[in-house]
Amino acid sequence: MAESHNATESVIDEGEVALDDDAIPASEYEKLLDAYNSNITEGEVVSGRVLKVSDSEVVVDVGYKSEGMISVNEFRDENGEVSVKPGDNVDVLLEKAEDKNGYLVLSREKAEKMKVWDQIEEAFQSKAVVKGRVIERIKGGLAVDIGVRAFLPGSQVDVRPVRNLDSLRGQELEMRVIKVNKKRGNIVLSRKVVLEEHLTERKAETLDALEEGRVFRGVVKNLTDYGAFIDLGGIDGLLHITDMSFGRIQHPSELFSVGDQTEVVVLKFDRESERVSLGYKQLSPDPWESTHEKFPVGTRVKGKVVSLTDYGAFIELAPGVEGLIHVSEMSWSKRVKHPSKVLAVGDEVEAMVLQVDTAERRISLGLKQVEPNPWQQLAQKYQTGAQITGQVRNLTDFGAFVEVEEGIDGLIHISDMSWNKRISHPSEVLKKGDTVDAVVLNIDAENQRLSLGLKQMGEDVWEEFFNRHQEGDVVDGKVVRLTNFGAFVEIEEGIEGLLHVSEVDDERVEKPEDKLVPGDSYRMKIIKISALERKIGLSIRAVHIEDYESHYTSQGSPNATLGDVADFGADWATSSRANPEADASASDPSDETVAEPEVAAEPEVAAEPEVAAEPEVVAEPEVVAVESEDASTTDKPDSE
Repeated sequence: MAESHNATESVIDEGEVALDDDAIPASEYEKLLDAYNSNITEGEVVSGRVLKVSDSEVVVDVGYKSEGMISVNEFRDENGEVSVKPGDNVDVLLEKAEDKNGYLVLSREKAEKMKVWDQIEEAFQSKAVVKGRVIERIKGGLAVDIGVRAFLPGSQVDVRPVRNLDSLRGQELEMRVIKVNKKRGNIVLSRKVVLEEHLTERKAETLDALEEGRVFRGVVKNLTDYGAFIDLGGIDGLLHITDMSFGRIQHPSELFSVGDQTEVVVLKFDRESERVSLGYKQLSPDPWESTHEKFPVGTRVKGKVVSLTDYGAFIELAPGVEGLIHVSEMSWSKRVKHPSKVLAVGDEVEAMVLQVDTAERRISLGLKQVEPNPWQQLAQKYQTGAQITGQVRNLTDFGAFVEVEEGIDGLIHISDMSWNKRISHPSEVLKKGDTVDAVVLNIDAENQRLSLGLKQMGEDVWEEFFNRHQEGDVVDGKVVRLTNFGAFVEIEEGIEGLLHVSEVDDERVEKPEDKLVPGDSYRMKIIKISALERKIGLSIRAVHIEDYESHYTSQGSPNATLGDVADFGADWATSSRANPEADASASDPSDETVAEPEVAAEPEVAAEPEVAAEPEVVAEPEVVAVESEDASTTDKPDSE
């Protein structure tokens, strides 16, 4: 108690009045001390002054006859440092007037809590904003220090769900007290309410200022595969990935991160739905506006392969400018099935500008154009008619493809494989892998086509035939096939002509098969020749007429009647001149008799009347046939 008395005296000494034991009587001193201590009540929060700070305790004088001892731990901050020093004023709770050692029982922690609870209740009633520091993550939310421990539910942390609550640890937040229970020591906070109020205010301001073409500064709020959401101030706008850069980007994260501040321009704004489309690349000059000057058609350019597709490769020529090398423009001679066979992403390539379309933002490039065109070299090396050697690479129904140089194929059409054989399929003449000699028929370097001929290596049987024959010649031909309009006749090997149905006989023939037999040979006259079209027209009827005229000329009777023509026609139909393959040694004696007049009819035989009259005897059976016809037919020559 003596120490306490001395301490009290020293404290008073520092005040306005200095006390002296000899100056004031003891009885008066006790009265003064009782009056000094009479204002102290247990359970109240009083103000005191720190007298001493030791390693374990802090001595505080609250104006009582004795000091109070408080654990130093109640004065440590979050870093463990003691936050008071001698002479500081602190608020403490007087729990008890005196303990067993005669000291006041004080608590700074409880005093702070009582003050905080009063402030919290007041904030709850007035809906004021309180600040607090996130201590840790607990079940269902966060523990927050607002002077006392309070609970911030996860659903009240933000206006949108927060996936990682641990990221908020240690941060100071503004919140509102939405529930208080002092008896249970329960306090519930909400940050979401505060944010919504701020957003509503900012949103109204932003909506008033929004207009297309205006530039805003915003914060990247979220990233997706298709773009980024930018907070413009209470309202979010979408910055699509295609409006981020004139160049090629795979994901918005290549340019932005959540929390980044960036400037954007409003591309489109729908006030009713409050949807905002934003652009970032529009803040920079459009590189496509100068492509015509930078990349003229016909110039060589260098770039990097940035993408491969089934139809070609995209080459970055400059930031934001890409050109396409189509798969057909990658090689002069090779058939490129996929661009990956020639190029890979990241390759540096040199190409030629083929076409520039600024409006459509397209540049066509050619890879093969930077190398010599082997087709032009081929056209210079081989002229039409030159002989060339190659290997059969492939067979089709219409011909054979022959590789004459690396990557260059020529086509031997099935019609150019043989002069005189009818070929159904190229495999009848050639096989895959065969080495063949052919003649160059045509080289189209522009369309990359080479026509070859196999039959041209030998003589043209058609040309040879046309040199030996002309219209009016009589030839022997074998019927190879019949049609409804006539018959195709083989005159020589590989040479066919057409015997039209109207040229089969003097009489009208409805069906060629009534007069002709496939495989039989007949004498015919060439009545038409077209060397250019390689067509030959034949006629049996013309041979019939020619033999008739020759016969009556040899008889010295140029004026023949229709009956004479009929007689001769019947005679000619059974003669060997009409059918050269008739069996001359037939056993029927009547056939031998009929054949005798032919000897008399030869021009070489003298035209004596006796000899010339012999055919009349042979033709007697035919006269009977004429007489059996209509009388008007037989009487007509007499009237004439």
